[in-house]
Amino acid sequence: EDPGWGSLLDLVPALGLRTVAVGVDDEGPLPDDVRRALAAGARALVVTDRAQNPTGAALSATRARALRSVLREHPETLLIEDDHGHRIVDLPLHPLAGTTHSWAFVRSAAKAYGPDLRLAVLTGDAVTLDRVCGRQRLGPGWVSRITQRAVALLWAEDAVDSRAVAAAYGRRRDALLAALGQRGVAAHGRSGLNVWIPVPDETGAVARLLGAGWAVAPGARFRIAAPPGIRITVSTLAAGEERPLADAIAAALGAGAG
Repeated sequence: EDPGWGSLLDLVPALGLRTVAVGVDDEGPLPDDVRRALAAGARALVVTDRAQNPTGAALSATRARALRSVLREHPETLLIEDDHGHRIVDLPLHPLAGTTHSWAFVRSAAKAYGPDLRLAVLTGDAVTLDRVCGRQRLGPGWVSRITQRAVALLWAEDAVDSRAVAAAYGRRRDALLAALGQRGVAAHGRSGLNVWIPVPDETGAVARLLGAGWAVAPGARFRIAAPPGIRITVSTLAAGEERPLADAIAAALGAGAG
């Protein structure tokens, strides 16, 4: 995905592999870009189902159908789906899993229950799961049973009100998007914790916002070939802060345009 999660963009070349950019809009990866990448020889596709970082994209039912159609044309593709946004988003899941022979679906507990848990559940086809288990035995060997039991208990007791969590993040994100829209600033953030704002000059925008008291992430960390942008995380944005933040962003972009 381009823009996409920066750590993944670092991991792929570290494994000796090559990234191929696939454009993303609010509904997920663009089918034509996926088709071109797979036709050109790409062997695997990584998709964030919801709360995509940094754009907030979430697969719609229509987009999922289109991507399944593309993947059926390339059944040997390894499909990896990341649903890290489970229990922090209120949009339904539209998975692609099972469309290809090799696939893995990962659902993290970190976002909803705390990043220190570092735990996820994984399913997939038998061969892919066996390969993951084999690779794991060469490293940590196992996942902490204490952590597993803690997460299982949190799930069983419904310790986190997922609807309330999703609604809280949604209110903060939507309030910022609305404030930006009122100031003529285009932005994206359909789900999750982040808002992505296209900018003409990342360095200038980040510097001007920092000078105004706001820390944002430059988009270069998340891009391959996509145009410049900045990422704003709304997880700690307090009620009422969206207006001064939107003012600062509009001023920073106005200065950059001039």
